[in-house]
Amino acid sequence: MSWNEMQPLLYDNTLDTLFMVWWATFYAVLIGIPAGVLLHLTERGALLQNAVVNKVLGAVVNIGRSFPFLILIVVLIPFTRLLVGVSIGPTGAVVPLAIAAIPFFARLVEAALREVDKGLVEAAQAMGGGTWTIVLKVLLPQALPALVAAVTTTVITLIGYSAIAGAVGGGGLGNLAYTYGYQQYETALMIATVVELIVLVTLVQLLGDLVVRRLAGRGTRASSVRLGLRRARTQEPAAVGEAA
Repeated sequence: MSWNEMQPLLYDNTLDTLFMVWWATFYAVLIGIPAGVLLHLTERGALLQNAVVNKVLGAVVNIGRSFPFLILIVVLIPFTRLLVGVSIGPTGAVVPLAIAAIPFFARLVEAALREVDKGLVEAAQAMGGGTWTIVLKVLLPQALPALVAAVTTTVITLIGYSAIAGAVGGGGLGNLAYTYGYQQYETALMIATVVELIVLVTLVQLLGDLVVRRLAGRGTRASSVRLGLRRARTQEPAAVGEAA
């Protein structure tokens, strides 16, 4: 196969891979952040300590993380078809990709929040900050560099998972490598696909590292956290007064 013949195949399947990874990452972040925050808040000694909720949610997350992705795709075929109308192609692959990524990302969020200085949380409580004020003004801002690193890790993992999904009908570069590179012995196309996957992973890692360094360089000092809490406290009475 000539380069001119490979180009449109690589282009179309790269778009399919980016489509799958983008939407799976979107749902992983959308659901994984609240799940990770809840895991952190309900653990022993935390703001909303609740052993039952923590253990149940933790068990669900652990079960989701323990499934081999290839088996997960097969198990979810009926659910995927029910949810999006198809079980193959890029759209069908988004469902198992997202479900695999959500518990993975939730644990990374939990780990990121654990690294936040407990002294800042105690200071926020002493200043009268409520649970969600502390989450929004202290925990998430302080953990932002680690959260960006978690997103980077999740995206890279999803790129690898998308290749597996492609090999079983999910489309994308994995499907291209399997259909043409493996089944039709197109070695050049196989190599081109592998190189492109490596380039994608490298670019994502470089971009993620750059953002993390920028955020870590700015830093989030305790004084800025206290300022944010003071603003929140002064705005709350005003809002109550307006409501009255």
